[in-house]
Amino acid sequence: MAKGPTIELVAVTKRYGEVLAVDNIGLRIPAGSYCCLLGPSGCGKTTTLRMIAGHEEASDGDIILGDKNITDLPPAARGTAMMFQSYALFPHLDCIDNVAFSLKMRGIDKETRQARALKLLERLQMESHAKRLPAQLSGGQQQRVALARALITDPQVLLLDEPLSALDPFLRVKMREELKALQTRLGISFIHVTHSQDEAMALADLVVVMNQGRIEQAAPPREVFNRPASAFVARFIGGHNVIPAAVARAKGSGAFVAIRADLITIQPGPAPVDATSLSGVTRSVEYLGATVQVGIDVAGLEPLSAIVPESRFDANPVAPGQPVVLSWMPKDVHVLGRE
Repeated sequence: MAKGPTIELVAVTKRYGEVLAVDNIGLRIPAGSYCCLLGPSGCGKTTTLRMIAGHEEASDGDIILGDKNITDLPPAARGTAMMFQSYALFPHLDCIDNVAFSLKMRGIDKETRQARALKLLERLQMESHAKRLPAQLSGGQQQRVALARALITDPQVLLLDEPLSALDPFLRVKMREELKALQTRLGISFIHVTHSQDEAMALADLVVVMNQGRIEQAAPPREVFNRPASAFVARFIGGHNVIPAAVARAKGSGAFVAIRADLITIQPGPAPVDATSLSGVTRSVEYLGATVQVGIDVAGLEPLSAIVPESRFDANPVAPGQPVVLSWMPKDVHVLGRE
């Protein structure tokens, strides 16, 4: 059950001298949402998160939490809590004292704060490690302690700065599942910065794709993947071929179209080419288990790809250097907005 406030950014801008890091963005995050800010390095996503937290001051605009303008409030008065990328645990304190630290700073007595800290550690299956130091924990265990420490103040919104980037791939997937389950149980909004497309698609109710300080698209993950708003989104989110609309014989106002790689059919060439096909040369073949990814070079276009089910590829294989024809259905062509 969703609880807590809606978060709204109204014409928020951040300048560092002459550098425009965040450019007049507007965003509404519904109460109880898992929101991922996604984009390449330097796109403004971490700066946006830090402005919501109060660790950076907005140059212009307003940050609204529910019916309260928090733009000028100090971090501790905002109703938010932040979990940092490095976890920032105190090495000389055990888990329970790390989790309870903010309550100690507020003058809450030891018995009360440790009882609350232990309760949170139990919720995150870490009670058996309560007396261990951070150096005695694995990366995933350290992350759980950092989460408990952020949650002990009962925030209305939890802010997470690339919380999975320090973990190995197997643990990253496991902790991704745990984060989503925790957010669902708590019912509060999580705002999670990541540069990983897979992470954002797996976790988010709302994916916010940023580029050069602006929001390119803010939508549910299925919409972002199936109807990218721009060529940048289609390229960055992955799994798409971006080609000129004229080449695809597509109608619409956009200069480019996107065609999902898994909706491209390939066959050995040369073969006749019609309005929904192109001839090219196989550049690469990568076996991915259930699928095979085939890279294709087409004269005058950026590199293209097709993702083919293993059984279909095996029935009609191609090899690097081999001529091929790639084709698609007209209904699978998505016309992109103007760049």
